[in-house]
Amino acid sequence: MKTLFLLILSCHTASAAIHSLMFLSTGLFEDQTFPEFVRVALVDGVEVIYCDSEIRRAEPKQDWMKDLMEADPQHTDWYFNECLTNHSLFNSTDFMQTEGVHIFQERTGCEWDDETHRANGVLQFGLNGEDIAQFDFRTQTWSGANQQSVLMKRKLEDSVRSFEVWNHFTQDCTESLKKYLTYRRSFLLRTDLPSVSLLQKTPSSPVSCHATGFYPDRASMSWRKDGEEIHEDVDHGEILPNHDGTFQMRVDLNISSVKPEDWSRYDCVFQFSGAENIIIAKLDKAVIRTNWGLLDTVNITSARIQGVRVRISSPLLPAFIPFIIILFCTNLFYCICKNAEGKGTCLYLILTLIDGSAFKIKRP
Repeated sequence: MKTLFLLILSCHTASAAIHSLMFLSTGLFEDQTFPEFVRVALVDGVEVIYCDSEIRRAEPKQDWMKDLMEADPQHTDWYFNECLTNHSLFNSTDFMQTEGVHIFQERTGCEWDDETHRANGVLQFGLNGEDIAQFDFRTQTWSGANQQSVLMKRKLEDSVRSFEVWNHFTQDCTESLKKYLTYRRSFLLRTDLPSVSLLQKTPSSPVSCHATGFYPDRASMSWRKDGEEIHEDVDHGEILPNHDGTFQMRVDLNISSVKPEDWSRYDCVFQFSGAENIIIAKLDKAVIRTNWGLLDTVNITSARIQGVRVRISSPLLPAFIPFIIILFCTNLFYCICKNAEGKGTCLYLILTLIDGSAFKIKRP
Protein backbone atom coordinates (compact mmCIF):
# COMPACT_ATOMS: atom_id res chain seq x y z
CA MET A 1 0.00 0.00 0.00
CA LYS A 2 1.44 3.30 -1.08
CA THR A 3 1.72 5.88 1.64
CA LEU A 4 2.34 9.59 1.46
CA PHE A 5 3.36 11.70 4.38
CA LEU A 6 2.48 15.34 4.27
CA LEU A 7 4.68 17.25 6.62
CA ILE A 8 2.94 19.62 9.00
CA LEU A 9 5.40 21.80 10.88
CA SER A 10 3.72 23.43 13.82
CA CYS A 11 5.65 25.74 16.06
CA HIS A 12 6.04 24.66 19.65
CA THR A 13 5.08 27.52 21.90
CA ALA A 14 6.27 27.27 25.46
CA SER A 15 8.19 29.18 28.03
CA ALA A 16 11.88 29.83 27.48
CA ALA A 17 12.79 27.11 30.02
CA ILE A 18 10.93 24.28 28.26
CA HIS A 19 12.55 22.51 25.30
CA SER A 20 11.09 19.86 23.04
CA LEU A 21 12.14 17.12 20.66
CA MET A 22 9.27 16.07 18.40
CA PHE A 23 8.95 13.55 15.60
CA LEU A 24 6.17 14.31 13.11
CA SER A 25 4.80 11.97 10.47
CA THR A 26 1.85 12.48 8.17
CA GLY A 27 0.64 9.94 5.66
CA LEU A 28 -1.77 9.93 2.75
CA PHE A 29 -2.82 6.36 1.98
CA GLU A 30 -3.94 5.15 -1.45
CA ASP A 31 -1.99 7.87 -3.24
CA GLN A 32 1.14 7.26 -5.31
CA THR A 33 2.00 10.87 -6.08
CA PHE A 34 4.30 11.38 -3.08
CA PRO A 35 6.81 9.31 -1.07
CA GLU A 36 5.39 6.40 0.89
CA PHE A 37 6.76 7.72 4.15
CA VAL A 38 8.08 11.00 5.56
CA ARG A 39 9.37 11.60 9.06
CA VAL A 40 10.83 14.82 10.43
CA ALA A 41 12.47 15.68 13.73
CA LEU A 42 12.08 19.13 15.29
CA VAL A 43 13.97 20.71 18.16
CA ASP A 44 11.99 23.54 19.76
CA GLY A 45 9.81 23.67 16.66
CA VAL A 46 12.69 23.89 14.15
CA GLU A 47 13.20 21.09 11.62
CA VAL A 48 16.55 19.35 12.15
CA ILE A 49 16.31 15.94 10.41
CA TYR A 50 14.26 14.65 7.50
CA CYS A 51 13.81 11.23 5.90
CA ASP A 52 11.37 9.50 3.58
CA SER A 53 10.94 6.16 1.86
CA GLU A 54 12.28 7.39 -1.48
CA ILE A 55 15.58 8.99 -0.48
CA ARG A 56 16.04 6.27 2.19
CA ARG A 57 18.42 8.29 4.31
CA ALA A 58 18.37 10.81 7.13
CA GLU A 59 19.11 14.35 5.97
CA PRO A 60 20.22 17.06 8.43
CA LYS A 61 18.42 20.37 8.00
CA GLN A 62 20.61 22.53 10.27
CA ASP A 63 24.35 23.09 10.18
CA TRP A 64 24.78 22.05 13.78
CA MET A 65 22.85 18.82 13.17
CA LYS A 66 25.07 18.09 10.17
CA ASP A 67 28.13 18.43 12.43
CA LEU A 68 26.56 16.12 15.00
CA MET A 69 25.70 13.43 12.44
CA GLU A 70 29.21 13.55 10.97
CA ALA A 71 30.71 13.19 14.43
CA ASP A 72 28.32 10.39 15.43
CA PRO A 73 27.41 8.13 12.45
CA GLN A 74 25.63 5.73 14.80
CA HIS A 75 23.12 8.43 15.62
CA THR A 76 22.41 8.84 11.91
CA ASP A 77 21.83 5.09 11.57
CA TRP A 78 19.55 5.13 14.63
CA TYR A 79 17.35 7.85 13.20
CA PHE A 80 17.07 6.14 9.83
CA ASN A 81 16.12 2.86 11.53
CA GLU A 82 13.45 4.76 13.46
CA CYS A 83 12.20 6.08 10.14
CA LEU A 84 11.91 2.60 8.64
CA THR A 85 10.31 1.19 11.79
CA ASN A 86 7.58 3.81 11.78
CA HIS A 87 7.01 3.27 8.07
CA SER A 88 6.30 -0.39 8.76
CA LEU A 89 4.05 0.52 11.69
CA PHE A 90 1.98 2.85 9.54
CA ASN A 91 1.54 0.24 6.82
CA SER A 92 0.36 -2.33 9.35
CA THR A 93 -2.18 -0.06 11.04
CA ASP A 94 -5.44 -2.01 11.04
CA PHE A 95 -7.90 0.80 10.56
CA MET A 96 -6.01 2.04 7.50
CA GLN A 97 -6.76 -1.18 5.61
CA THR A 98 -9.87 0.39 4.08
CA GLU A 99 -10.62 1.77 0.66
CA GLY A 100 -10.30 5.44 -0.19
CA VAL A 101 -7.78 8.14 0.62
CA HIS A 102 -6.89 8.58 4.29
CA ILE A 103 -4.52 10.99 6.02
CA PHE A 104 -2.82 9.61 9.11
CA GLN A 105 -0.65 11.74 11.41
CA GLU A 106 1.61 10.93 14.31
CA ARG A 107 3.32 13.24 16.80
CA THR A 108 5.72 11.70 19.29
CA GLY A 109 8.55 13.02 21.39
CA CYS A 110 9.33 14.63 24.72
CA GLU A 111 9.41 17.93 26.55
CA TRP A 112 12.04 18.85 29.11
CA ASP A 113 12.14 21.72 31.58
CA ASP A 114 15.75 22.82 32.01
CA GLU A 115 14.91 24.52 35.32
CA THR A 116 12.94 21.79 37.10
CA HIS A 117 14.54 18.97 35.01
CA ARG A 118 11.13 17.35 34.64
CA ALA A 119 10.43 15.40 31.46
CA ASN A 120 7.18 14.38 29.84
CA GLY A 121 6.45 12.19 26.84
CA VAL A 122 4.19 13.12 23.93
CA LEU A 123 2.18 10.57 21.93
CA GLN A 124 -0.63 11.76 19.64
CA PHE A 125 -2.40 10.37 16.59
CA GLY A 126 -4.69 11.97 14.03
CA LEU A 127 -6.82 10.68 11.18
CA ASN A 128 -8.17 12.76 8.29
CA GLY A 129 -7.46 16.02 10.10
CA GLU A 130 -9.01 15.05 13.44
CA ASP A 131 -7.37 13.99 16.71
CA ILE A 132 -8.20 10.35 17.40
CA ALA A 133 -5.97 9.41 20.31
CA GLN A 134 -3.61 11.02 22.80
CA PHE A 135 -1.74 9.38 25.64
CA ASP A 136 -1.14 11.22 28.92
CA PHE A 137 2.12 9.90 30.38
CA ARG A 138 1.49 11.44 33.78
CA THR A 139 -1.93 9.85 34.31
CA GLN A 140 -1.25 6.80 32.11
CA THR A 141 -4.57 7.34 30.32
CA TRP A 142 -5.81 7.75 26.74
CA SER A 143 -8.15 10.44 25.48
CA GLY A 144 -10.43 10.08 22.47
CA ALA A 145 -13.79 8.39 22.18
CA ASN A 146 -14.44 7.78 18.46
CA GLN A 147 -14.14 4.41 16.77
CA GLN A 148 -10.63 5.01 15.45
CA SER A 149 -9.34 6.01 18.87
CA VAL A 150 -10.75 2.81 20.37
CA LEU A 151 -8.88 0.73 17.80
CA MET A 152 -5.71 2.73 18.40
CA LYS A 153 -6.01 2.30 22.17
CA ARG A 154 -6.41 -1.45 21.86
CA LYS A 155 -3.40 -1.71 19.58
CA LEU A 156 -0.98 0.48 21.53
CA GLU A 157 -2.02 0.81 25.15
CA ASP A 158 -0.27 -2.38 26.30
CA SER A 159 3.04 -1.42 24.68
CA VAL A 160 2.85 2.19 25.83
CA ARG A 161 2.46 1.08 29.44
CA SER A 162 5.57 -1.05 29.17
CA PHE A 163 8.75 0.08 30.88
CA GLU A 164 10.73 0.17 27.63
CA VAL A 165 8.37 2.59 25.93
CA TRP A 166 8.02 4.74 29.04
CA ASN A 167 11.81 4.86 29.35
CA HIS A 168 12.15 5.79 25.69
CA PHE A 169 9.83 8.78 25.88
CA THR A 170 10.93 10.13 29.25
CA GLN A 171 14.64 9.27 29.37
CA ASP A 172 16.14 8.30 26.00
CA CYS A 173 14.30 11.08 24.20
CA THR A 174 15.33 13.58 26.86
CA GLU A 175 18.99 12.58 26.60
CA SER A 176 18.87 13.04 22.82
CA LEU A 177 17.25 16.43 23.31
CA LYS A 178 19.99 17.53 25.72
CA LYS A 179 22.61 16.40 23.21
CA TYR A 180 20.94 18.39 20.46
CA LEU A 181 20.74 21.48 22.65
CA THR A 182 24.47 21.28 23.37
CA TYR A 183 25.35 21.15 19.68
CA ARG A 184 22.83 23.84 18.88
CA ARG A 185 24.09 26.25 21.52
CA SER A 186 27.17 27.27 19.52
CA PHE A 187 24.96 27.70 16.48
CA LEU A 188 22.49 29.89 18.35
CA LEU A 189 25.19 32.06 19.89
CA ARG A 190 26.43 33.15 16.47
CA THR A 191 25.69 36.52 14.90
CA ASP A 192 24.98 36.78 11.18
CA LEU A 193 24.92 40.27 9.68
CA PRO A 194 22.20 41.00 7.13
CA SER A 195 22.25 42.14 3.56
CA VAL A 196 20.44 45.50 3.46
CA SER A 197 18.80 46.81 0.29
CA LEU A 198 16.49 49.64 -0.73
CA LEU A 199 13.53 48.45 -2.82
CA GLN A 200 10.69 50.22 -4.62
CA LYS A 201 7.85 48.70 -6.66
CA THR A 202 6.75 51.81 -8.59
CA PRO A 203 7.88 55.45 -8.70
CA SER A 204 5.01 56.38 -6.38
CA SER A 205 5.48 53.45 -3.97
CA PRO A 206 7.17 53.76 -0.56
CA VAL A 207 10.86 52.91 -0.41
CA SER A 208 11.38 49.66 1.51
CA CYS A 209 14.53 49.16 3.52
CA HIS A 210 14.88 45.37 3.49
CA ALA A 211 17.31 43.35 5.61
CA THR A 212 17.67 39.59 5.15
CA GLY A 213 19.95 36.82 6.36
CA PHE A 214 20.47 38.11 9.89
CA TYR A 215 20.60 36.08 13.11
CA PRO A 216 19.42 36.20 15.85
CA ASP A 217 16.02 37.83 15.41
CA ARG A 218 16.58 40.33 18.21
CA ALA A 219 17.06 43.31 15.91
CA SER A 220 15.42 46.57 14.89
CA MET A 221 15.23 48.80 11.82
CA SER A 222 14.23 52.44 11.48
CA TRP A 223 14.33 55.44 9.19
CA ARG A 224 16.18 58.58 10.26
CA LYS A 225 16.22 62.18 9.13
CA ASP A 226 19.31 64.20 9.96
CA GLY A 227 20.35 61.39 12.32
CA GLU A 228 17.08 61.40 14.30
CA GLU A 229 14.65 58.48 14.18
CA ILE A 230 11.33 59.36 12.53
CA HIS A 231 7.92 57.71 12.83
CA GLU A 232 5.70 59.77 10.53
CA ASP A 233 5.19 58.18 7.08
CA VAL A 234 7.02 55.07 8.30
CA ASP A 235 5.55 51.55 8.27
CA HIS A 236 7.31 48.74 10.14
CA GLY A 237 6.99 45.15 8.90
CA GLU A 238 7.24 42.01 11.02
CA ILE A 239 10.38 39.94 11.47
CA LEU A 240 9.94 36.86 9.29
CA PRO A 241 11.91 33.58 9.17
CA ASN A 242 13.95 32.46 6.16
CA HIS A 243 14.25 28.83 5.08
CA ASP A 244 17.84 28.62 6.36
CA GLY A 245 17.04 29.65 9.93
CA THR A 246 17.95 33.31 9.49
CA PHE A 247 15.48 36.18 9.46
CA GLN A 248 14.32 39.11 7.37
CA MET A 249 12.46 42.35 8.01
CA ARG A 250 11.57 45.61 6.30
CA VAL A 251 10.59 49.17 7.13
CA ASP A 252 8.88 51.40 4.55
CA LEU A 253 9.24 55.15 4.06
CA ASN A 254 6.55 57.11 2.22
CA ILE A 255 8.55 59.51 0.06
CA SER A 256 5.60 61.36 -1.48
CA SER A 257 6.26 64.36 0.76
CA VAL A 258 10.07 64.17 0.57
CA LYS A 259 11.62 66.78 -1.70
CA PRO A 260 14.31 65.49 -4.10
CA GLU A 261 16.89 67.82 -2.59
CA ASP A 262 16.15 66.39 0.89
CA TRP A 263 16.79 62.73 0.03
CA SER A 264 20.36 62.88 1.29
CA ARG A 265 19.04 63.74 4.76
CA TYR A 266 17.38 60.33 5.13
CA ASP A 267 18.90 56.95 5.93
CA CYS A 268 17.82 53.49 7.11
CA VAL A 269 19.46 51.89 10.13
CA PHE A 270 19.70 48.21 11.12
CA GLN A 271 20.91 47.27 14.61
CA PHE A 272 21.00 44.15 16.78
CA SER A 273 19.48 44.58 20.23
CA GLY A 274 22.15 45.53 22.74
CA ALA A 275 24.80 46.04 20.05
CA GLU A 276 26.60 49.29 19.35
CA ASN A 277 27.47 48.73 15.70
CA ILE A 278 24.84 49.64 13.11
CA ILE A 279 24.34 49.17 9.36
CA ILE A 280 23.30 52.31 7.47
CA ALA A 281 21.71 52.56 4.03
CA LYS A 282 21.46 56.11 2.64
CA LEU A 283 18.33 57.09 0.73
CA ASP A 284 19.75 57.35 -2.77
CA LYS A 285 17.96 56.83 -6.09
CA ALA A 286 21.13 55.34 -7.54
CA VAL A 287 21.05 52.35 -5.17
CA ILE A 288 17.30 51.68 -5.08
CA ARG A 289 16.45 48.36 -6.71
CA THR A 290 13.27 48.50 -8.79
CA ASN A 291 11.32 46.45 -11.30
CA TRP A 292 10.06 49.48 -13.21
CA GLY A 293 13.19 51.42 -14.13
CA LEU A 294 13.67 49.72 -17.49
CA LEU A 295 10.14 50.54 -18.56
CA ASP A 296 10.92 54.26 -18.57
CA THR A 297 13.63 53.81 -21.22
CA VAL A 298 11.55 51.81 -23.69
CA ASN A 299 11.11 53.70 -26.95
CA ILE A 300 7.49 53.29 -28.01
CA THR A 301 6.70 53.56 -31.72
CA SER A 302 3.32 53.44 -33.41
CA ALA A 303 2.04 51.70 -36.50
CA ARG A 304 -1.32 51.52 -38.19
CA ILE A 305 -2.28 48.03 -39.30
CA GLN A 306 -5.39 48.00 -41.44
CA GLY A 307 -6.95 50.83 -39.47
CA VAL A 308 -6.00 49.42 -36.00
CA ARG A 309 -3.54 51.38 -33.87
CA VAL A 310 -0.82 49.08 -32.45
CA ARG A 311 1.89 50.02 -29.97
CA ILE A 312 5.22 48.24 -30.41
CA SER A 313 8.25 48.57 -28.12
CA SER A 314 11.13 48.69 -30.58
CA PRO A 315 13.81 47.41 -28.10
CA LEU A 316 11.59 44.36 -27.60
CA LEU A 317 11.04 43.80 -31.31
CA PRO A 318 12.91 40.42 -31.39
CA ALA A 319 10.22 38.96 -29.15
CA PHE A 320 7.63 39.84 -31.81
CA ILE A 321 9.46 38.14 -34.69
CA PRO A 322 7.35 34.91 -34.58
CA PHE A 323 4.21 37.03 -34.50
CA ILE A 324 5.42 39.09 -37.46
CA ILE A 325 6.17 35.97 -39.51
CA ILE A 326 2.70 34.56 -38.86
CA LEU A 327 1.10 37.88 -39.66
CA PHE A 328 3.11 38.17 -42.85
CA CYS A 329 2.05 34.72 -44.09
CA THR A 330 -1.56 35.36 -43.20
CA ASN A 331 -1.69 38.62 -45.10
CA LEU A 332 0.31 37.38 -48.07
CA PHE A 333 -2.58 35.47 -49.60
CA TYR A 334 -4.88 38.37 -48.87
CA CYS A 335 -2.56 40.74 -50.69
CA ILE A 336 -2.25 38.52 -53.74
CA CYS A 337 -5.99 38.51 -54.20
CA LYS A 338 -6.22 42.28 -53.91
CA ASN A 339 -5.67 44.99 -56.43
CA ALA A 340 -2.63 47.21 -56.54
CA GLU A 341 -3.98 49.36 -53.70
CA GLY A 342 -4.18 46.28 -51.49
CA LYS A 343 -0.66 45.18 -52.39
CA GLY A 344 0.69 48.59 -51.54
CA THR A 345 -1.07 48.46 -48.19
CA CYS A 346 0.47 45.08 -47.49
CA LEU A 347 3.99 46.28 -48.38
CA TYR A 348 3.54 49.29 -46.13
CA LEU A 349 2.40 47.04 -43.29
CA ILE A 350 5.41 44.72 -43.54
CA LEU A 351 7.96 47.52 -43.72
CA THR A 352 6.33 49.34 -40.81
CA LEU A 353 6.37 46.24 -38.60
CA ILE A 354 10.03 45.57 -39.39
CA ASP A 355 11.31 48.96 -38.35
CA GLY A 356 8.60 51.48 -37.58
CA SER A 357 9.68 54.78 -39.07
CA ALA A 358 13.06 53.58 -40.38
CA PHE A 359 11.66 53.18 -43.90
CA LYS A 360 10.61 56.49 -45.42
CA ILE A 361 7.95 55.06 -47.72
CA LYS A 362 4.75 56.87 -48.43
CA ARG A 363 1.59 54.84 -48.16
CA PRO A 364 -0.06 54.39 -51.58
